[in-house]
Amino acid sequence: MINLQPVSRKDAPELIAGNIASRDHHHPWMRNFTDQVGFEEWFCNLQSSASLALIAREPESSSIIGVFTFSQIFMKAFRSAYLGYYSMVELAGRGLMTEALKQTVAYGFEEIGLHRIEANIQPDNQRSIALVQRAGFHKEGFSPRYLFINGDWRDHERWAIISH
Repeated sequence: MINLQPVSRKDAPELIAGNIASRDHHHPWMRNFTDQVGFEEWFCNLQSSASLALIAREPESSSIIGVFTFSQIFMKAFRSAYLGYYSMVELAGRGLMTEALKQTVAYGFEEIGLHRIEANIQPDNQRSIALVQRAGFHKEGFSPRYLFINGDWRDHERWAIISH
């Protein structure tokens, strides 16, 4: 079973190193922090908003599989959040992100109390789309020029899963 825990400041050095090593793996879909200043900005943003980041670790080595971030968590009658995620190249291609995503979804439903989780994915990012499909997400629509990434407004597909 994957180890899934909230990100803490002590994870910074390993996350920074993993993000640097995974830069080409993430391109052109995203650009992550690659230094302590970037980590602090990201981490402080989590603390000051309705967000929660979880780090998934491989049980035997404790190496980072990926990071999952619930953002814009809104409870009350909506009980919904956006989910962003990324993997580390070191453990890519072993099926670990699928298991980690499934555990993250369960965490969102059972621990946070969400009813709906939405992931927005660039249409050309076929690996990410296949990942959410394996975890039970369903395509809900298309949002043109949805997010500003790497200097351009990028189209995204909306994928969601609802608690049963």
